[in-house]
Amino acid sequence: MKPVAKADRLLKIITLLKGRRTVITARQLAEVLETSERTIYRDIQILLDTGFPVEGEAGVGYRLKPGFDIPPIMFTSEQLLAVQLGLKMVKGWSDKDLAVAAEQARLKIEAVIPERLKQNQSADSLLVYDYYLNSPAASYSVEIRQAIKSKTQITLDYQRADGEHSQRLVTPLGLVYWGQKWTMIAWCLLRQDYREFRLDRIQKLSNSTEVNTTAKACNLKDISLDKYLEIIQQRYADSV
Repeated sequence: MKPVAKADRLLKIITLLKGRRTVITARQLAEVLETSERTIYRDIQILLDTGFPVEGEAGVGYRLKPGFDIPPIMFTSEQLLAVQLGLKMVKGWSDKDLAVAAEQARLKIEAVIPERLKQNQSADSLLVYDYYLNSPAASYSVEIRQAIKSKTQITLDYQRADGEHSQRLVTPLGLVYWGQKWTMIAWCLLRQDYREFRLDRIQKLSNSTEVNTTAKACNLKDISLDKYLEIIQQRYADSV
């Protein structure tokens, strides 16, 4: 019988472990997949390293953690290429936390996609450079995302387009990527209005645990089209 490719074998192991109330041993897995127990142990370690919640141990048996579900992964070659390019862009043009998450997602996907798709895709020909990842602007992204999630305020030391410095107390609402620059849309307590700030112009950022009750109902969904266009025009006017 033709040997099973690693990616296909990993997918079959996940399928065999999924939904089991009792464990299945490495020997049983090896017999079903017609491979060695040593190979099964290596495959289980790969699954653990890529974040799959495999319970059990060598000599006892394995199963997937109850309640864990795996959606079917049925990508076409073009869909897989799009996903891989997207993950490269996240790694190259986001912050370090999202870059790590993107790499973990890539490993999970590559662990279960069929070998034929790996052979047919050409992701290596699409390059995204990651020089932005180590910039100060990228480091601010982590704190801003935390503030958006917790709905708390942050204090900015900010350099305007005209070179003047200002300090703002804002409630971050969202991050927008324009192709080369990230900007933050926020409710500005000084202006009592929505404002946009370029991350590469932030000189210093301080998080607060205080929730801005004045702007509690403010969010991106509530911004009217006219207001959003105004914010965009503000960006191109290059002043905030």
